[in-house]
Amino acid sequence: IVGGHEAPEGAWPWVVSLQVLRGGGRFVHLCGGVLLGRRAVLTAGHCVDGRTDPRSWRAVLGVHNLQKYSPHTAKRRIRRIMVHSEFKRETFENDVAVFELKSAVRYSLYIQPVCLPPPPLVMPLENSSDCYISGWGRTAERGEISSVLKEAQVEILPSSLCNSSQGYAGLVDSKVLCAGVWAGGTDSCQGDSGGPLVCYHPDTDNYYLIGIASFGVGCGRPRYPGIYVRLSQYRKWI
Repeated sequence: IVGGHEAPEGAWPWVVSLQVLRGGGRFVHLCGGVLLGRRAVLTAGHCVDGRTDPRSWRAVLGVHNLQKYSPHTAKRRIRRIMVHSEFKRETFENDVAVFELKSAVRYSLYIQPVCLPPPPLVMPLENSSDCYISGWGRTAERGEISSVLKEAQVEILPSSLCNSSQGYAGLVDSKVLCAGVWAGGTDSCQGDSGGPLVCYHPDTDNYYLIGIASFGVGCGRPRYPGIYVRLSQYRKWI
């Protein structure tokens, strides 16, 4: 996360670190994910990118600092990986995947599933400015990934703005959301992909998942906010 700060511990109990097996039997953080239920984690399709063998992955839940796990932390191996059948690597279309965990997790103060918005709330949430991203990704475009979970407040930006000739110039379609700060400086970055974009709804006093981090041009650049999968378009698939 660029331009964010360290999240309070347990603030985003649905955030998952998806880790891939490297040489020497150690796992390294590759992408974020979002807990949907006791055995399901939603992430970005491009995170899988050829690493389709579930045995090369694990999910770490209820974690704050990736270098020191607490008693609240749960690690799970993966039973299967389902990438959207229409996912296109070149264009990041349909950039969603679900990881099924080998065994269910127990919910706690530090491990909770995210809420998906009921249909009437989708429109107001997709135009909200009270939204947050979180992850362990790079803290600058050419920086290092973060060992502690970071968060940043972002706003959902109108597609017309994102698509303007100064910005993505027509790349943004109705299946994605544009979020961040138009002037730059706050964004998700490498290592945050697959992580949640949640917005707060005051009437229900809840955060709802409306997007997952997909791609961008650089990180935190002016006129190139982050692009997120618009989950209201994938409710059936999920």
